[in-house]
Amino acid sequence: MISTSSPYRIITVCTGNICRSPMAELMLAEAFAAERLAGLVSVDSAGTTAYEAGHSIDPRAARKLAAHNIPSEHHIARSWRSEWFQERELILALEIDHYGWLRETAPDGASLEKVRMLRSFDPNVAGKDLLDQGIEDPWYGGHSDFDNVWDQVQAVIPGIVEHVRSAVTRDAGRQRQDR
Repeated sequence: MISTSSPYRIITVCTGNICRSPMAELMLAEAFAAERLAGLVSVDSAGTTAYEAGHSIDPRAARKLAAHNIPSEHHIARSWRSEWFQERELILALEIDHYGWLRETAPDGASLEKVRMLRSFDPNVAGKDLLDQGIEDPWYGGHSDFDNVWDQVQAVIPGIVEHVRSAVTRDAGRQRQDR
């Protein structure tokens, strides 16, 4: 159950946590703040590997975020921890490999239900095969690849905001009924 003391928690997950997942994390946090939901929602990110743990965000991702006035200088990459299955309400995989890995490591059915592809919230992609819902790793590419990540994440924001708004509203209603 979500309350003002316990925000709705979302985590975005990619491979190394230096490009896609921190971009998604910071873009979502910005969107929730703009919607005046920042106090009710917490967004963070992680990688499925420890390859980049301890490193800053990729400079190209930072540059793209900065162009939209979204600061990223405090991001430090980290790897997934199994207890986050219980501590998060929504676990968003950035591509099919992350989705598969999260589902394989999920400890129970309740955890499995929390795992979604990030782009499943984009109405233009939601009905497509999971293989077509991924966001390709921009690390190997150039600035245009980071532009693509920006655009793909931007397309999911309205759907995720609405999903969370509904969940928070539903939980608030339950809390009033329980009183």
